[in-house]
Amino acid sequence: MAKRRELKKKVNYIASELFMECLVNKLYVPGTDKDKADQLMGEILTMQNDFLSRISHTEPGNAKGFYKKLQADFDAKVQEIIEALGQLV
Repeated sequence: MAKRRELKKKVNYIASELFMECLVNKLYVPGTDKDKADQLMGEILTMQNDFLSRISHTEPGNAKGFYKKLQADFDAKVQEIIEALGQLV
């Protein structure tokens, strides 16, 4: 199990990269739906807050299972956001 601080840094890094990609698409890619981009940026920020909160409040007694589920949920959510980024144009 990694340290909570390291996990939080990784979540922040991935969320900031996704947010920046969405922002670049919104501002510089012609034909991008700006309303969808705004909604997606809000979703990215919500995802970041949700996972940081989950990391801070680990289930007592089942830490290994908790972090496996957290990682699976995070990977699924990131993949969903990446697919949504591809559909902005």
